[in-house]
Amino acid sequence: MIDPERIATFNIGEELGLVEDVENLALRLDREEATPAESIIEALVDFSVAAPSWAVGTGGTRFGRFPFGGEPRTTEEKIDDVATLNQLTASNRSISLHVPWDLPEDPGGLREYAGDREIWFDAMNSNTFQDNPSTTDEGRLSYKFGSLANSDMAVREIAIEHNKEVIDLGAALGSKALTVWLADGINHPGQADHRTQFEHVADGLRAIHDHLPDDWQMYTEHKPYEPAFYATVNFDWGSSLLLAQAAGPKASCLVDLGHHLPNANIEQIVSRLAMVDRLGGFHFNDSKYGDDDLTTGSIKPFQLFLIFCELIRAGDGSLPALAFMIDQSHNIKDPLEDLIQSTEAVCIAYAQALLVDRAGLADAQERNDATRAQEILQTAFRADVRPLVAEARRRAGAAIAPLEAYRESGYRAAMIEERGSESVATGL
Repeated sequence: MIDPERIATFNIGEELGLVEDVENLALRLDREEATPAESIIEALVDFSVAAPSWAVGTGGTRFGRFPFGGEPRTTEEKIDDVATLNQLTASNRSISLHVPWDLPEDPGGLREYAGDREIWFDAMNSNTFQDNPSTTDEGRLSYKFGSLANSDMAVREIAIEHNKEVIDLGAALGSKALTVWLADGINHPGQADHRTQFEHVADGLRAIHDHLPDDWQMYTEHKPYEPAFYATVNFDWGSSLLLAQAAGPKASCLVDLGHHLPNANIEQIVSRLAMVDRLGGFHFNDSKYGDDDLTTGSIKPFQLFLIFCELIRAGDGSLPALAFMIDQSHNIKDPLEDLIQSTEAVCIAYAQALLVDRAGLADAQERNDATRAQEILQTAFRADVRPLVAEARRRAGAAIAPLEAYRESGYRAAMIEERGSESVATGL
């Protein structure tokens, strides 16, 4: 981790300009009778978005993978990287583990290790898209043709047991949720029956749901294609909603921004799920063509802003208590630099959404004044709220300019020296 004194020293050179920027923006917001700057800063100080354990390593494609160097070799080192990230941003206070990529022998010890670094455990993630000895009886049974949707009851039971084991591990770590993403589907017409597969999955999720502790949640995550390309069992928000409803009252839907067909209206999906109280959480990323897992806000920042507008609408003026996580594949960037950029983008979209004149927007909508409604949204979206985001970080003891502070710290070079240039994080 980075010496806090280095961050404090770095901030000294940034503070004077930041104070001036914040004061100027606060005066303008007061003049416009917008949301007070202080209210937005306080909301940002409270906000946190989880980093997944797999995102601190280099991503890849089916064509290749090029390790960046200094990648974490153990779950403990992944926690170290997330703790370092949180030192810089103050907005990444939790890590989301993936089992069996992360399978600690001593969960209590790992929980203490994370706690010492002020990191807690976000939702657990099960894995039924890969065969592994712990879940498929040393290869004699396989998820090749699905897990919870498999025609073989023995395979379905193994998938259910795996998810139960992940819940038990999560409970030992202090987690409070399980995310279930399934690769189950059909690659060729006629390969399997659509309805039978869906019913198998619904039955399996119900069994998993019944194993949840009283204070836990389960999230069903949809995706239209990949690795199944003809039909995926949980392919859209409607299927996800049906599965969550079938599973039980502690199940809700998780929205991954890359898990939609091109031009899908994701903010409308958010509205629908929130309306029926089955919106559970988000995986933030961005995309141009499909599930690209690009830096959040790098392609469609206005969409990200509109999603936060719907979230604040769902929370009646404030952000509802959902599970927020950044889910990206850092193929060519330093993973921590990409996570810093994504965290910044999420915080900016959140701050901009808080600036929306909700009363004025509701009035324009009631009067069918599309021009005025657009102007209200664009005014908030065009506002440069970066000084407020930076001030929130400063008050939390993090870096005013986290990307620059990270590069100046030499953290990556130190990790390459410690972990090696060929280290590869666990995962695919």
